[in-house]
Amino acid sequence: MRASRLHSAIGLIYLLCTDRFDSKDLATDRFPEVVVMFDLSHLTESKTWPLILKVKRILDDSGVEAYLVGGWVRDALLGREEEDVDFAVKADGLDVAHQVALAVGGTFVPLDEVNGVGRVVLQDRGTGQLTLDFARFEGTIEADLGRRDFTIDALALDLRAFEDNGQARVLDPFHGIDDLRDKAVRAVSDKAFVADPVRLLRGVRLAATLGFAMEAVTSAMTRRDAGLVSRVAGERVREELLLLLSVAGSGTFVEQLEKLGLLIALFPELGPAKGVIQPKEHYWDVLQHSIKTVSAFDFLVRQGVWEYADEKTLSVVPWSEELEDYFGEAVSHGSTRATMFKLVALLHDVAKPQTRTVEAGGRVRFLGHGQEGAVIAAEVMERLRFSAKETKLVETAVKFHLRPTQMGLPELPTARAIYRYYRDTGEAAVGILFLSLADHLATRGPSLDTSNWTLHNRVVEHILSQREREPSRLVRLIDGYDIMARFGLIPGRKLGEIIEIVREAQASGEVITREDAFDLVRRVLAELSRENENRKP
Repeated sequence: MRASRLHSAIGLIYLLCTDRFDSKDLATDRFPEVVVMFDLSHLTESKTWPLILKVKRILDDSGVEAYLVGGWVRDALLGREEEDVDFAVKADGLDVAHQVALAVGGTFVPLDEVNGVGRVVLQDRGTGQLTLDFARFEGTIEADLGRRDFTIDALALDLRAFEDNGQARVLDPFHGIDDLRDKAVRAVSDKAFVADPVRLLRGVRLAATLGFAMEAVTSAMTRRDAGLVSRVAGERVREELLLLLSVAGSGTFVEQLEKLGLLIALFPELGPAKGVIQPKEHYWDVLQHSIKTVSAFDFLVRQGVWEYADEKTLSVVPWSEELEDYFGEAVSHGSTRATMFKLVALLHDVAKPQTRTVEAGGRVRFLGHGQEGAVIAAEVMERLRFSAKETKLVETAVKFHLRPTQMGLPELPTARAIYRYYRDTGEAAVGILFLSLADHLATRGPSLDTSNWTLHNRVVEHILSQREREPSRLVRLIDGYDIMARFGLIPGRKLGEIIEIVREAQASGEVITREDAFDLVRRVLAELSRENENRKP
């Protein structure tokens, strides 16, 4: 067998392996014995290495049988550094975690008192924090691995045989190392998804993160069990979605979710969009257009490719370090603006099926689908336990996703229109501009008209160049107290409307100085007075 890059990277010393496990082995807790010796000395400079050695000494002194398991082992074998470390211990994980926390100066966090799972959190200057999870296992470690999700995660590094110099004994009863070499995501057992349906999402996410492919039988199992994902708590769905959407080229994996039956199970609100015919300029139906918009957005923010365009198409799209920072900025725990707008891309047309009408001449329209879609999107976000800030961002973006193309095309929008755009869209303003471009690409597909595309980008660039017209960036010339003091007004709706008139005039360049602002207020009040006089009988 040709030596793989995996084996050369991790310094395989020897490998003892047998035929792949049989289902009867799972039923009787009998497992083929597969032991792999590895040299992991390439990880001795990692941040987690000295910490793992400390934990090993603590557990050795306590006589606790313990194993490194899960993602850390998988990534170590791939030559990657994982900062969250999972331990399986033949003891109460809460007690072990508490003992370790005291010894290493970490914070003890009880995760699951019923199943004996505890966490140690350590602050790190570079990454923010490191976490060590300790989970109790019953019976043999092989039986415990047999209850895990995928073969590449069903690996255990025996701490008792773990040397300071990096020599490690890895148990691999399900040939996960073969699957690492073959870049395959394979379920440990036929019941893996029934045991924990969030694994349905994790399988797709692992494939996306690692650049692997889901093995055929596991794909068939996923399609069979896809409906189970509706039972997963919203918080866990949110976490997996954010991890998936943070991967470059995540649009491809959103398509995979749909092919596996997971997308509609996660978002039943998208079900009616399948097969809904759109106007002739649209290349795909509503559901496929929504999915393609995610890939197009990836392309525009330099996180993926768009198979229907090239670098020339991308070259006219505005981009800068400031924009890169905007999309990379955190919205809430685990989310960035980029991940949030990929979710917006998926949901932006969610209300099209219910608003679809066909006029007498055959014209298909979706009047009000932005406003109705915003309501649906907010309900989705709340169901999946997104934060109020995340929900507001998505809701606003869905509501106003058509606004950039409604601002006077083919002419450039006026200063007043730009001010109103920034006022109404707030924090979502820049993201909506890129969403509108992604919407354009996913509308035309392979039939993109380059002249219209160039014009759309010119409008976006013009709006971006006028960010000084954002309400938050305007220098306040006068405020409500100034107006009340000079003109004798009282607080109320009328005062608020006058303040907004002044700010809009300032943003459009009609008002420059403080006295200009007072002159405008004087004219507005005079006009209101005349209107009141005209209403009198």
